[in-house]
Amino acid sequence: MLHPGILFMRVIAPLPLAWLRGFGAFLGRVLYWLAAPRRKVVLANLALCFPGKSVAERELLARQSFVFFAQSFLDRSWLWHGTPEVLRMRLRMTGAVSELEGSAPTVIFAPHFYGLDAGATALSLQVDRHYTTIYTPQPNPAIDAWIRDSRRRFGHVRLFYRADGLKPIVAALRSGEVLYLLPDMNFGPQESIFVPFYGVPAATVPSLSRLARLGRAKVVPITTRMTSTGYEVQVHPAWTDFPTHDLEADTALMNLRLQDYIDTMPAQYYWVHKRFKTRPPGEPAVY
Repeated sequence: MLHPGILFMRVIAPLPLAWLRGFGAFLGRVLYWLAAPRRKVVLANLALCFPGKSVAERELLARQSFVFFAQSFLDRSWLWHGTPEVLRMRLRMTGAVSELEGSAPTVIFAPHFYGLDAGATALSLQVDRHYTTIYTPQPNPAIDAWIRDSRRRFGHVRLFYRADGLKPIVAALRSGEVLYLLPDMNFGPQESIFVPFYGVPAATVPSLSRLARLGRAKVVPITTRMTSTGYEVQVHPAWTDFPTHDLEADTALMNLRLQDYIDTMPAQYYWVHKRFKTRPPGEPAVY
């Protein structure tokens, strides 16, 4: 029997985008008030990262963030069940798309904006390369299978688990596969280093620098912005000064450049995540 949540997403997939976005806006406003613990996380993150903004400005950002969160969740209905023709109309790729041509080993730095799944789908649908990404298994087997199958819907996509280690990922990179990497979350103290994120020490895995160096790959950032007609997937020029042999300096630079991307659309970043959950020794908890 099909999981009710998956059935719901299949049913709403053909609806007009304006309807889905309207429902998402309503749902996001409701969640802002009902999901009090998560609301406190978002407000704490914004207070740390934007101390120069007023309380009212940060609360407005938080409400907008919940709306984008809900809208992007519902958008997975058509991303994962809509026709390729609909997806091509709604997913617009811009910028230095030529960076992805050819077979050069490439790591895509894909920060956690709410449109991250739209960006991955646009790539696999519109750019003919072989892709890999790192996948975290879901507790529910039906949901896990749905997400895995949906992320492999178009093109050539392989999913690696974190438990698989670096060796198969590096081998894939060196063979010319593109790695879609999202390293800007708090994955705990293991293998993380503390580097500034908006001036606040944040436990950050140095995987972007490490994998780019081991895979002899260039780093191409991609940011995905939600728009009224779908998503704009912007491919940025490859970084010419990355990686170096200094993991800490590279990771600090990654966070610094991430801040520039966030500042262009702050409400669309994944503030619902406990980015500062892991603290340096002796520092008080944030949440």
